[in-house]
Amino acid sequence: MGKDTPHIYTPLLPLAAVYGMAVRLRNKLFDWNILKSRSFDVPVICVGNISVGGTGKTPHTEYLIKLLKDEFNVCVLSRGYKRKSKGFVIARKNETTIEDIGDEPFQMWQKFPDINVAADSDRCNGIDHLIKEAANGRKQQVIVLDDAYQHRYVKAGIYILLIDYNRRIRHDALLPAGRLREPENGKTRADIIIVSKCPENISKEKMKEIYSEISPKPWQEVFFTHMKYGNMYRIFDKNRNDEMNCKDISSDMNILLLTGIASPKAITEELGRYTQKITSMVFADHHNFSHEDMDNLKHNFMSMPEGKRIIVTTEKDAARLIFHPNLDDKLKPYIYALPVEVSFLNNETIKFNQKITEYVRKNSRNSSIPQSKDADKS
Repeated sequence: MGKDTPHIYTPLLPLAAVYGMAVRLRNKLFDWNILKSRSFDVPVICVGNISVGGTGKTPHTEYLIKLLKDEFNVCVLSRGYKRKSKGFVIARKNETTIEDIGDEPFQMWQKFPDINVAADSDRCNGIDHLIKEAANGRKQQVIVLDDAYQHRYVKAGIYILLIDYNRRIRHDALLPAGRLREPENGKTRADIIIVSKCPENISKEKMKEIYSEISPKPWQEVFFTHMKYGNMYRIFDKNRNDEMNCKDISSDMNILLLTGIASPKAITEELGRYTQKITSMVFADHHNFSHEDMDNLKHNFMSMPEGKRIIVTTEKDAARLIFHPNLDDKLKPYIYALPVEVSFLNNETIKFNQKITEYVRKNSRNSSIPQSKDADKS
């Protein structure tokens, strides 16, 4: 196991047992068709997890966007965690803010402005709206549900379950004693199980061990992915004229690392491979930066030696910084975002891509859609 195995709060196990009974009952009501799940006439892919915290949903959702966007009209639907709006909201150019749809959907929309990104806690209602939005589109539509594994009112065509290599569900407990949203057997609803955040050099023996631990059903396929980092870019340079590879970081570079994500350990370790001069400002996941936070950011950066110094943040945090009214203009040229990308291990990229594209083509209303020449490439 990794070092990030969640701590089990033993005194809270009785509450976890009560929570578990409620969740099991809810799942049974759906299994018995007392609570109804609804299917749709468009391909629907659900990406989610069983545990709270970062399992890499956004990078994997972005992977699906890249895979499908040239051939299909890709729509991403999220609940828009911590947004300040209500009901269905779809991103519109020059109108939508991060407060309207939430930080992660806003991040995806900024990276892929040609797709539809929307937020709605009622996923059925959100899908209905998205289908109407795409009614006159030239491409067939596919809807990707972000973080909707427990939203069983929608019957998706493919369920992708992410399990963090460092916090595998077998070793966890239900909320509030642990981090599980539902019992481990909830994994049986998945069509694809992805063990995310694996070491790049994970051994075949370790993969076999985890595969046996998951004990997939005959209909389930298990993949392993590694998070790799792309080139850093200045978040206020729309043309990305000044990208920087992590390998370009010199040992005398001073980095102020600003993160508001579930687990900043991996990005700290990545930057630490090149310089030890790292000052971290760590906040909780989805943290809304305050006026005081921006003052502290400026103070900490200005306290660093002039010359080789930069501010590094994640793309999710960058989405909150770009329009922050209290960010000092003097800091903007120094702020870089470090993107995270998904890489499939064990030479199974083509296998995964084909499974997804074949499902979408088969379930699209227009059966005459031609095969994409890039179907086997991400």
